[in-house]
Amino acid sequence: MKTIKKLITAPVTACLLASAIALSTPAHSEGLEVRIAYLGFEEDKGPLLSNSFPEPEDSGLKGAEVALRDNNSTGRFLKQTYHLDALHTDDADELYEFATQLHADGVRFFVANLPADQIRRLHETFGDDALLFNAGSKDDALRVNECIPGLLHTLPSRAMLADALGQWLAARRWNKWLLVTGQTEDDKAYAAAIRRAADRFGGRIVAEKEWDFDTDLRRTAQQELPMFTRASDYDVVIVADERGDFGEYLLYNTWLPRPVAGTQGLMPTGWHKAVEAWGAAQLHSRFERHADRWMNELDYASWAGVRTVGEAVAAIKTTELKDVRAFILSDDFQLAGFKGRRLEYRPWSGQLKQPIPLVHPRALVSQSPQEGFLHPVTDLDTLGFDAPESQCHVK
Repeated sequence: MKTIKKLITAPVTACLLASAIALSTPAHSEGLEVRIAYLGFEEDKGPLLSNSFPEPEDSGLKGAEVALRDNNSTGRFLKQTYHLDALHTDDADELYEFATQLHADGVRFFVANLPADQIRRLHETFGDDALLFNAGSKDDALRVNECIPGLLHTLPSRAMLADALGQWLAARRWNKWLLVTGQTEDDKAYAAAIRRAADRFGGRIVAEKEWDFDTDLRRTAQQELPMFTRASDYDVVIVADERGDFGEYLLYNTWLPRPVAGTQGLMPTGWHKAVEAWGAAQLHSRFERHADRWMNELDYASWAGVRTVGEAVAAIKTTELKDVRAFILSDDFQLAGFKGRRLEYRPWSGQLKQPIPLVHPRALVSQSPQEGFLHPVTDLDTLGFDAPESQCHVK
C-alpha cells in the first residue's frame, strides 16, 4: 500500500498571501499569525474480500489545505495569515512525535484525522492545553461518556448517521429491517447505532445476520447472498460493513427484492459530491481544482475543523486558546458549512451539529433531519445523542 507522508510548514498559498499583506500593509501594522496542525493517519485495513474502492490516500489532508486557502482569503483583509503544519502517514508514533513537537513550539489547534485511540493518546499528553478537532473517528463513546476536555468533533458520529437513516425509513414507513453485520469492531459499533435508531424511530429488526464467510463474492454473490438474506418479510436490508468486505454485493442479490441501506446502498454520510445546494457546488469546485478528485466526508470534516479556527479568530481577533475555545462553544459562533443550516457545536459533547445527506453513489436522495421530527431547541439535535443522553459537558 502506498502511504503519503507529507509535511507542510507555511505552505505556498499562505506564503504568497503573507507577501501580499506585507506589500499592502504599512510597516508599523502588526498582523496575526495563526498556526494549525493537521494529523492524518493512513490505516492499514488489511486485505479486502471484495472489489471495494478505497478512500483516496490523502483523504482529509486535501480538505484541510482547501480550508487553509479559504482562511487566508478572508484573513488577508484582517491582517491574519494562516499556516498549516501537516503530516499524513501510516506511522502512529511518528504522528505523535510530530504533534508533541508542534505543541512544544506553541501550536494549540490540531485537526486530527485519527482513530479514537490516537486521539485519546494526544489528550493524555496535552490535557486541556490544546483544542483538538476530531475529523477521523465516528466513535460514539468519545461523545457520550469519555468527555475529553478540549475535543470537538467535526465528523458525524455513528449515532448521527444511523438516526439520519432511521428518520428517513420511518418517514417512508419502511419499519421492518433486516440487519446484516460484518465481523470487525467498527461493524459491530455501526450495528449498535442502527439498533438504537430502530428503538428511537419505530423500526423493527426482524432478523440479524452476521457475515462470517471468507467467500470471494465476485464469483459467487448470485448463489450465496439470496439464501443468506432469506428471512421473514422485511422492507429494507441494512448493512454494517464499514471496510467494504461484502456490502456492495448485497444490492440486487437479496432473497426479497428490497433496497439496501447503511454503509452501502443508500448511505448516510457527512458529505458527498451529490450535495450541490446552498453554495456547496462552489466548495466542490474549489476542492476539485486543488485535489483533482471529489471531496469526501473526511475532507469535509478536516475542512470544517480548519475553517472553525478561521471563523473564530476572524471574529475575536486573538489566538489565545481559552478565548478561541470559549467563542466556538458560545451562542455567537456559527460555521457556514454549505448545508443550508447554521452549524454550531454542542456544548455537552463538542459535536458539530449538521444535517446528514442520504445518498447513493450518484445522487442525493434526502437530507435529515426529516420534516416532522421535532425537538425543543433544534431538530438537528434529533440526530445523535442529545444532552440528557450524554454524560459530557465540554463547555
